[in-house]
Amino acid sequence: MPPIILLIAVFAGYIIMYRLYGKFLSKKIFKLNPKNIVPAHELEDDVDYIPTKKEIIFGHHFASIAGTGPIVGPAIAIIWGWLPAVLWVFFGSIFIGAVHDFGSLVVSMRNKGVSIAEITGIYINKRTKVFFFIIGILELWIFIAILGLVMAIIFKLYPGSVVPIWLEIPIAVTLGYMVYKKNKNYLSWSLVAVVIMYLTIVLGYYFPIELGEFMDIPATGLWTIILLIYAFIASILPVTTLLQPRDFINSHQLLIAMGLLIAGIIASTFIADLTMVAPVVRNNIEGDPPIIPFIFIIIACGAVSGFHAIVSSGTTSKQVSNEKDSLFVGYGSMLMEGALATLVIIAVAAGIGLGYTDDAGNLITGIPAWTEHYETWNSAQGLTSKINAFVIGSANMIDNIGIPKAISIIIMGVFVASFAGTSLDTSTRLQRYFFSELFGSKKNKKNVFNNRYFTTFMVVGTAAALAFASGADGKGALNLWPLFGEINQILATLALFILTIWLERKGKWMWLVSGLPAMFMSVVTLWAAIFNQSTYDKNDNWLLQGVNLVIIVLAIWIMIEIIIKFKILRKKQITLENHE
Repeated sequence: MPPIILLIAVFAGYIIMYRLYGKFLSKKIFKLNPKNIVPAHELEDDVDYIPTKKEIIFGHHFASIAGTGPIVGPAIAIIWGWLPAVLWVFFGSIFIGAVHDFGSLVVSMRNKGVSIAEITGIYINKRTKVFFFIIGILELWIFIAILGLVMAIIFKLYPGSVVPIWLEIPIAVTLGYMVYKKNKNYLSWSLVAVVIMYLTIVLGYYFPIELGEFMDIPATGLWTIILLIYAFIASILPVTTLLQPRDFINSHQLLIAMGLLIAGIIASTFIADLTMVAPVVRNNIEGDPPIIPFIFIIIACGAVSGFHAIVSSGTTSKQVSNEKDSLFVGYGSMLMEGALATLVIIAVAAGIGLGYTDDAGNLITGIPAWTEHYETWNSAQGLTSKINAFVIGSANMIDNIGIPKAISIIIMGVFVASFAGTSLDTSTRLQRYFFSELFGSKKNKKNVFNNRYFTTFMVVGTAAALAFASGADGKGALNLWPLFGEINQILATLALFILTIWLERKGKWMWLVSGLPAMFMSVVTLWAAIFNQSTYDKNDNWLLQGVNLVIIVLAIWIMIEIIIKFKILRKKQITLENHE
C-alpha cells in the first residue's frame, strides 16, 4: 500500500469514528450534560482547579500524555512489519485507548476531580486503592528514568537540538508571565513564542553542544543527571509558570511537526516515489519477544496507555470548564495521538528508505537502510537506532518540501525532546503527588512526604538510580521499555475495569464498552508480564525480576478484587430486577 493512501485511510477513519463512536459514548454512555457543575468551577482555587478553555486544556492534556510514547513504541514495533503496527494503533486507539482516556476523565470529573487511584478506593475498597497507588508509582518510576535517557540520547545524537530545548524554558516562562500576569491573549502570544523557538533551531544548527565522557560517565549519563536536576526544579514550580505555557508552545509545535510530516509524505510520493521499505509482516527475528502479546505492550501510548488515566484524573479533570468539552479533550486527544503514531510508522517504514548514512559513511537506501536498524531486536545501538530511524526518516521526507535535511533533523529532534521534556515534568509532578498521598499525612504536617522538596528529591533520586542501573549509555532504555509497556498496560487494564464497575452502576449493558477491552487487555498484558519474568530470570536481572514480580502479584490481586466487586453488583442488580 502506498504511504499516502494509508495516511488518507487512517485519518479519514479517525474523523468518522470521532463523529460516530465518540458521539455515541458522549450521548448514550456517559450522558454528558453542559449544565452539570464540573470540579474546575465547584472547587476553583487558581492552583489545581482552574477552569480552562477547551483548546488550551486540549493542548496541555495532549502534550502531557504524548511524550515519547507514540514515537518510541511504533518505532520499535515496526520490526514485526508495518501492518500489525497500523492495525493495533488504529483499532486500539478508537475502541480501547480513547474509551479509556475519555472514561477516566469523565469518572474523575463526576467525583470532584480525584485521581484514578482515589476512585479505586471509592468503588472497590481502600486496600485496592493502595495497590493501585503502588503500581502507579512503579510505572512513573520507570517512565521518568526512560524519559531522562531518551532526552539524553537525543542530545547526544543531535547536538544541534540542545540550544533550542533549553531556550524553550525562558521562552515558556515569559509566555506564562504575559498570559497569566499581564492577561495577554494566549493564542497570539503562544504563536509568537513558537516563532521565536523555531528561530532558536537555526541558532542550534550553528552552535551545537556536545558533552564528552566525564569520570567514566558517558555523555548520555551526564545529560540524564542534568535533565533530572532540571525535572526537580521544574516540577516544584506552579503549573502556570512553566508547564502550561510550554504546553501551549508544544501543542503548536505538534501541529507544525505533523503538518510538515504530512506535507513531506505528499511531496515525497510525487518527487521521490515514496514506498514502504519495511515488510508488511515479519517473523523469525533474532532476539525478539513474540509479536503476540508484545505488540500490544510495545505500542503503548499510540493505542492505549494507563499513564493517560493518571493524567486525565490527576490534572485534566481539574481544569475542564464544561462537561461536554471532555469529548474533545479525552476522546479527541487519543485519536490525535493515534494519528501521530501513524505518521511515525510511515517515517520509519518508508521515509528511512529515502537515504541513510551508515557508520562507515556509506549512503544506503531502500530496504538496506531499514535493515540497518531492524535486522535483529538489538540491532545497531538499541533505542538510539529507533529514535534515529524516526528522525532521519522524517527529515528525508521533509527535505522534499524544500527544508534542508540538516535543519529538518534538528526540527524533529527538538520535537521529540520537547514532548519528552513535558512528560518528564508532568511525570515527576504526578509522582510527587502519589508519594505524598500514599506516604504523607494530612494530620501530621511534619511528615517529610508532605514536603514537596524532599518528596521530589526522592522521585528524581530513585529515577536516576534506575536509569544508571539499567545502563546510562542509552541501551538500558530499550531494556526498560518492555517493562514500562507492561506496567503501563496493566494500569490501563485496571482503569478500564474501574470504568466498567462505574458503568455497571449506571445502566444495563453500558459496561460492555469498557468491559470487553478490559478483558482483552488483561489477557495480553499478564501474558507479556509472565514472559518478561522468565526472560529476566534467564538473564539474572534481579532488579527488573523483582519489580516485575511485584507488578504481577499486585495486578492479579486487584483484578480478583474487581471481579468480586462486579459479581456483588450484578447480584444486587438481579435481586432488584426480581423484586420489580
